[in-house]
Amino acid sequence: MRVKAIEKKLKFTKDPNDAGVYRYVMSPEQYSSLNQKKVIKEAALRSGVSQGVMQACWDAAGEVIKAWATEGHSVALPGLGTMRFGLRSKSVEDVNKVKSNLITSRRIIFTPDSDLKDELKNTSVVITCYDRNGNEVKRVTSDDDAEIEEDGGEHQSSENGSTGNGENGSTENGGSQNQGGNSNTGGGDLGQN
Repeated sequence: MRVKAIEKKLKFTKDPNDAGVYRYVMSPEQYSSLNQKKVIKEAALRSGVSQGVMQACWDAAGEVIKAWATEGHSVALPGLGTMRFGLRSKSVEDVNKVKSNLITSRRIIFTPDSDLKDELKNTSVVITCYDRNGNEVKRVTSDDDAEIEEDGGEHQSSENGSTGNGENGSTENGGSQNQGGNSNTGGGDLGQN
């Protein structure tokens, strides 16, 4: 897995006089997106069935997963884990104030299975560091304990793919960046099984 650490100016306050500080912000390097046709072709090749049969199975599985998940089930995704829908909402004291407008977001929550977590844990990470001018200044190969974060989908991804752990700072271009400890945005999770 390839990761880039780019030196960016972060501001931790909204004060216009805050000069900010430069920190190296890590995010995974994104590979190209694989379209459905390519995935089906590869799955057909690995399973020995025709692409037409694989396409029909793919479409049927997608419809079943969508139908069951929207009914409130946690649905197994073969070899990956489970997927379910959840909600983030405001809370109220008075039952008479419970209304649908308290829902602030509807979310898809993915929980990986242990085999997938083990695969991720055993994947080495190569970090390439770039200074604020875009020059490569260092390259590092992982030797950490490769602990896998299990947050149940609580952290939101930012524009650059950071996970949402840490002190919140904002970059010069307005994007949110995180460094250090843990943070978690508020709001309840409804619809969990």
